[in-house]
Amino acid sequence: MDSYSQSSSFLDLLNNQQQNTQPSLQLSPANVSFDGTQWAEDATLEAHIVEDRKERRKWTPTEDMVLISAWLNTSKDPVVSNEQKAIAFWKRIAAYVAASPKLSGMQKREPTHCKQRWGKINEGVCKFVGCYEAATKEKSSGQNDSDVMKMAHVIFFNDYKVKFTLEHAWLELRHEQKWCGASTTKDKLIKVMSCCIS
Repeated sequence: MDSYSQSSSFLDLLNNQQQNTQPSLQLSPANVSFDGTQWAEDATLEAHIVEDRKERRKWTPTEDMVLISAWLNTSKDPVVSNEQKAIAFWKRIAAYVAASPKLSGMQKREPTHCKQRWGKINEGVCKFVGCYEAATKEKSSGQNDSDVMKMAHVIFFNDYKVKFTLEHAWLELRHEQKWCGASTTKDKLIKVMSCCIS
């Protein structure tokens, strides 16, 4: 018996067994190879596809700062306000980022890239705000702002098991209402409630 008839019989057996299962897979000697050439061709094709993909670019602190500025300006726009769909909002931000003279000569970022990066910045800064507040409350006499910042980084690392790398973003956002309002409002509420109780 030659190897073609053996592989053909094997494939017939497989095809018969798979007729009762969904979905069916039709195998033929033409698309199966026992010497590895078919798999080698598939591996070459996959390698070529991977090469065609765009390389992931890291965001620079300058890009982060332009993105933050774009988000703040776009979200505070009194004309459009919140009367815009999410895709339109992120398209405006991406256009703002692309038009920045600080980023001239750099490859443009897509709206989805801006949205994803903003999500990471927002999440990281929100977490660090809590760590900074905790460090401020633990501040003892003789400690300065640098000591508080070091303590905030230690708290962040202990809580999240990674280093905080978005200090430049936090410095830009920390005085904005969204990131400083939570503790201020909470402190004011505690003061008002304590006044009412006494």
